[in-house]
Amino acid sequence: MKLSLLIVAWIAAVAAWPASAADVDLDTDSSSPPSRKELRRSAGATIVVFNRPIVRLRATVLGMSPEDRAETASKRIRALLGGVGDHKVTIDQVAQGMALKINGQFAFAITHDDVERLGEIAEMAQAEDAARALARVIAEMQELRDPGAMLVAAGWAGVATLIWLAALWVLRHGVRFIERRALRYAEAAGERMRAAGTEVVAGDRVLHAIRVGLTTMLWAFALLLSYEWLGFLLSRFPFTRPWGEGLSSFLVDTLLGFLAAIADSVPGLTVAVVIFLLARMADGMARSFFDGVQTGRTHFTWIDRDTAPPTRRLATIAIWLFAIAMAYPYIPGAQTDAFKGLSVLLGLMVSVGASGIVGQAASGLILMYTRTFRPGEYVRVSDNEGTVIAMGLFTTRVRTGMGEELTLPNSMVLGTVTRNYSRSLGGAGYVLDTAVTIGYDAPWRQVHAMLIEAAHRTDGVMPDPTPMVFQTALSDFYVEYRLVCHAIPSAPRPRAVVLSMLHASIQDVFNEHGVQIMSPHYLGDPAREKVVPPAQWYAPPAKPPS
Repeated sequence: MKLSLLIVAWIAAVAAWPASAADVDLDTDSSSPPSRKELRRSAGATIVVFNRPIVRLRATVLGMSPEDRAETASKRIRALLGGVGDHKVTIDQVAQGMALKINGQFAFAITHDDVERLGEIAEMAQAEDAARALARVIAEMQELRDPGAMLVAAGWAGVATLIWLAALWVLRHGVRFIERRALRYAEAAGERMRAAGTEVVAGDRVLHAIRVGLTTMLWAFALLLSYEWLGFLLSRFPFTRPWGEGLSSFLVDTLLGFLAAIADSVPGLTVAVVIFLLARMADGMARSFFDGVQTGRTHFTWIDRDTAPPTRRLATIAIWLFAIAMAYPYIPGAQTDAFKGLSVLLGLMVSVGASGIVGQAASGLILMYTRTFRPGEYVRVSDNEGTVIAMGLFTTRVRTGMGEELTLPNSMVLGTVTRNYSRSLGGAGYVLDTAVTIGYDAPWRQVHAMLIEAAHRTDGVMPDPTPMVFQTALSDFYVEYRLVCHAIPSAPRPRAVVLSMLHASIQDVFNEHGVQIMSPHYLGDPAREKVVPPAQWYAPPAKPPS
């Protein structure tokens, strides 16, 4: 019921087309844009009689515009056709152009200015076309006045309507039959595709897709049948015959235009496909080369394993951008204004909206190719410290020893001083450093020896190179000692864990030798001088030089 109502509404909308829909100028050449002079000359009105266009008038004659001339001619022709006679159409050549007459009476004139191409032959050809169109109108008017012809037309219309309704009925029940069979087959196939009680494919989605597909097919065929039935029905009656002819020719013209467009685009599409295939081959060769560098099969001085992945991505982007630029002129529709406008709009959106992204990407490339740090190295970026676990085009991920994972924007990393604690080792591991402040009354040699002994006691600290102690500052109240050593942990411990173990060893060693870890501050002079006598310079565990 819903299908019938929608089809009837659609038929009513098509039947309500205005008569001006046939007022279309088919004489213009669309191969090149017309000039302003041609546009002024082609502007005009069409004489329409009995819903059928006769000829287009473009010139103003004796102060009458083309619209007034066309309206006056249409009324005069209808008045002449209302009279008796055989309504014979003749053409007479006059000084202003060509005059068309019906039964010897003037109907309308085609002047020299009405013809786009000046010349007597062109005027005569257009006048003959107008005479044939007018003769066809006369024949259709006579057919309309013939009761027998109208009864035959009504009979054909009735037969076509019955066939249309029967076809819709067959189509509806046929689609329902196919739907039941398809759903039954889909359910059986779904049962066979169950693996260990688990549904591999969602059965309800498959059934819904089948229903939607068959419903779409039903509507498509129903509309096509209705379209053809309406065109045939309108073509049976003289008054609506131009509309029916328009409906019948529309599908054919559209299909032929579609096929012609496909045929015209095949050479360009072939060239574009060849370009993309060559780009894919080049991309495959580039991937194979950079994969060899990354795995160590190929060695070059200008690229290493760390820079091979980003270089491969850059090469892939460059290859495909070049392929798109080369194939762009051969893509169908690339020369149209709509395609060009869309390209400009996309380019503007990318240039305005991706400025920050481009900056981040440039920062990432600089970090990768300058080899500021690599994955696995321990670094300090501003106040953030940890092991680099991944370097991307936009961000760098760092994992701290406190169970945190930091995501640092590459622009921030590039604009900040970066400390690399792993680069000096030339391999796995990192530098450990810590500072203590001890009063002046503790022998500095003893402090050096205790710090080095604490380093040797820490699991993971390398004995070679030997840990070193530096006196980085002689402050007013204490000396600042900095211990620097290298660590490759025997177990996968983060730097924070090894540093914590080192601090614990320092406390143990200092407690064993009775040296306080403190930073004294004075409010007055002490009772005796805070100096270390030479006898205590080599207090244990320090050893005097041999």
